[in-house]
Amino acid sequence: MRVLLVPNPVNERSVAAVRESALWLDAHGQEAILVTEDAAACGMPNLSVSRSGLGEPALVVALGGDGTILKAVHILGGIDAPILGINLGRLGFLSGAEDDDLFDALESALAGEARVEHRATLQAVIDAGGREVGTYHALNEILVSRGGRARVVELEVRVNGTRLWDFRCDGVIVATPTGSTAYALSAGGPIVSPDVRAIILVPVAPHALVSRPIVLGPSDCVEIVCPNPVRADACITVDGEPVPCRGTLDAVRISTGEHDVRLLKPNGKRFAEVLSDKLLGG
Repeated sequence: MRVLLVPNPVNERSVAAVRESALWLDAHGQEAILVTEDAAACGMPNLSVSRSGLGEPALVVALGGDGTILKAVHILGGIDAPILGINLGRLGFLSGAEDDDLFDALESALAGEARVEHRATLQAVIDAGGREVGTYHALNEILVSRGGRARVVELEVRVNGTRLWDFRCDGVIVATPTGSTAYALSAGGPIVSPDVRAIILVPVAPHALVSRPIVLGPSDCVEIVCPNPVRADACITVDGEPVPCRGTLDAVRISTGEHDVRLLKPNGKRFAEVLSDKLLGG
């Protein structure tokens, strides 16, 4: 059984955990692999596999914080493999186990005993410079925000073709329920259970007296355009990673992604428990 290990190479605990996991997996008859750049960063070139050669791992183990789980999602692309997050970071909101439970969690995941949570994703189609330049997928959020210059951008937000907002702002967050506890929460958005199928809109520092976060349905389509060329210096960020700005942004069309992400939860904790432990001081 092939198991993809995904580390945070700048976290020494993560690198050590990857090495321990590889040894444990080998001792239990499993094949541990890392993508080429991670294998080099961790000093494990013998486990290196190119991204194009990943195939379909039976399990993906992200050893780090929530950012490492997001990294694992983007390494997989459209590959449908379950992800086990081991928290070696600060919050670990998406993780299924803490570092002290590493081997028990691996055993549970490989045995098919861990509870599976299906998390919705977003798909963003970007038009810039008068043409379509790319399609991107996010587990947390798509952010349309001001670019390199300090001044605000002017954004028009449409839902299913109906104009909803038109104001100057720092940006607009379009989030999944999973992303509702990330940047969207910091910007004043609602916390939404991942069991809910929804798209969340959160304006960032709008220059307007009336602007509230909005929760949309899963079949809605959000379009964000720059109606004023003078204030069209906007860029896109996908799960915290900037998309290269190849030209003036024209529009971003965002909808629910075709594929969910499967997160494994060996610890059995439900969303309310995690929310209480991680964010509400329970």
